[in-house]
Amino acid sequence: MESDFDLLDRQLVHALAVDGRAPFSTIARVLGVSDRTIARRYARLRSTGAVRVVGGVDPTALGAVLWLLRVRCAPSAAVAVAEALARRPDTAWVNLTSGGAEITCTVRTESPADTEALLLARLPHTPRVEGVSAYSVLHTFYGGPDSVIGKLGPLAPEAVAALRPRRLPHRPGPVRLDDHDRRLLAALAADGRADYEQLAAATGWSPPTVRRRMTELRERGLLYLDIDCDGRLLGIGPRTQLWFTVAPARLAEVGEALATHPEIAFAAATTGPTNLYASALCPDQRTLYRYLTTRVAALPGVTQLETGQIIRTVKQTANRPPGPPRRP
Repeated sequence: MESDFDLLDRQLVHALAVDGRAPFSTIARVLGVSDRTIARRYARLRSTGAVRVVGGVDPTALGAVLWLLRVRCAPSAAVAVAEALARRPDTAWVNLTSGGAEITCTVRTESPADTEALLLARLPHTPRVEGVSAYSVLHTFYGGPDSVIGKLGPLAPEAVAALRPRRLPHRPGPVRLDDHDRRLLAALAADGRADYEQLAAATGWSPPTVRRRMTELRERGLLYLDIDCDGRLLGIGPRTQLWFTVAPARLAEVGEALATHPEIAFAAATTGPTNLYASALCPDQRTLYRYLTTRVAALPGVTQLETGQIIRTVKQTANRPPGPPRRP
């Protein structure tokens, strides 16, 4: 229950959303408690699965394409298909919606051949799959390194400012990964707070090299820190998926407006029969109704809206690092 967590737990989670690798001493100073208290709280939350800092990867920085899939199944097969999708290393956020007859997930494809194999060969021919709709993500308005915890957390603006790390410059251009990089990204996906000595042991690099390469990958927009968090910590209810049809002239305006809403955890422009997708978090059905009939209803240029509540999340994770390049 929500009473299992107190204000200090919520403040700590918010602090980690601001800077997932902030030293416990810095967090303790900002929150006005001892270093040992923060270390002990984080150890408890992590050991129970309530909070985990992970290294996320933006696949588009490697030239990959991110897809949103809607997979319609016979209800008796949906769980098995969802679990099979969850086992794939290229999927994230595998959910059951629509009374268990539809699966939604995100998947990255790293080449046209991958896209063709997944969308035209494998999924459509999976037994009991009745249809697949694929939406390519064109532009993300909110999500990835932008955590919804930053909107919902209890810290005052001055505390957030004290914790916010130095802004890194953006360095555009292609990113090339070698085996050392892949080992680094895999170690961070397991524990985004692993220290430089642990990461050096995992990669074969020295700690200064690990630090330098992590900075480079973050400047390139490939690596970011994410938080896996028990929604009860912040009073987060079920996720609701919103599929918008928006007049093209208003698409950017609506996407940018959604990004500012406290309820929105992810928003992106997509291809497909609808052209804007968002994931909304509301504590209960009454709040969701109020949100849809007020703030969403006031958005300009929206001609159609489809909603679908997630009834079960089979896989919840940041995007994983890619594997070694395939041989031709």
